[in-house]
Amino acid sequence: MSKFFIGRPIIAMVISIILVLVGTLTILSLPVAQFPSIAPPEIQILATYVGADAQTLEQAVATPIEQQMNGVDNMNYMYSLNATANSITTLIVNFDQKTDPNSDYILAQSRETQAASQLPVDVTN
Repeated sequence: MSKFFIGRPIIAMVISIILVLVGTLTILSLPVAQFPSIAPPEIQILATYVGADAQTLEQAVATPIEQQMNGVDNMNYMYSLNATANSITTLIVNFDQKTDPNSDYILAQSRETQAASQLPVDVTN
């Protein structure tokens, strides 16, 4: 069988092109909505404190937000990253996979709003 395709490379290329086209069409028709969710929902909160180093970001920005976020319904865990280079604190809250991402977002947003009063004025601006 390999000698047939070696001797007739045009037939081999035509068959390859047909297989690629059929594969592309079948990928587009796959019912992706029926597949289960694999990754749990995550909410990311960014806060910028211009001119602050990582320790200041942790004490003035990350800690108040983390204290408010602690205890959000259906939360698995959270972690924060404080970067000195761009003065940004990133807090990532991971929720249970069975929950609705929209309700998780609303819960996290309400807790973040509560923490806004404890943040420096430069952060809230």
